[in-house]
Amino acid sequence: MSSVSPTSSFAIDVPKALLARARAGEPAAFEQLYRWFERPVFTLALRLTGQREEAQDILQDTMLKLFDRLGEFRGDSPFWGWLRQIAVNESLMLLRRRGRFLSDDGIDESELPATDLMLPPRAADAAILGQALARLPGATRSVIWLYHAEGYTHEEIANATGKSVSFSKSQLARGTRKLRGLLHLDTEVMAHG
Repeated sequence: MSSVSPTSSFAIDVPKALLARARAGEPAAFEQLYRWFERPVFTLALRLTGQREEAQDILQDTMLKLFDRLGEFRGDSPFWGWLRQIAVNESLMLLRRRGRFLSDDGIDESELPATDLMLPPRAADAAILGQALARLPGATRSVIWLYHAEGYTHEEIANATGKSVSFSKSQLARGTRKLRGLLHLDTEVMAHG
């Protein structure tokens, strides 16, 4: 798996003693892990699914898997990376179960502006960007988030989604163009509204 930026909310160093206590079944240790990772898991799930209720379901499923599978964590990589992968897998499984991770993303490319793929600087406003991301199809939003925010490569996205590398690349390109259009329209409306 590719490295995550140092500012990732998942990059929490978990003491080995805490993991040992959790493996031994100590409820307070599990509670501590839950509190530390509740927000990062929920945020990741929300970004991938776009739905608060689904993100809450994924948080619960991820934490149940954590409790059930903690003994499988070997410690040869950071704990947070292992847990992040569980959260990504749970999110993608939910999207597939609900039929929201299809090859056809429904984006009409004739509606997209013919521009380069760099996001405009004014798109840095997280609220505007979050609203624009929420308007994208699930597959497209997931690929964009995994690639840009979580640092996955196209090969890793293809492996995680069960799709091809070209699917990941095309979703990223189309989604970025669609985001540019949405952000341009949204910021124009806000400026004139």
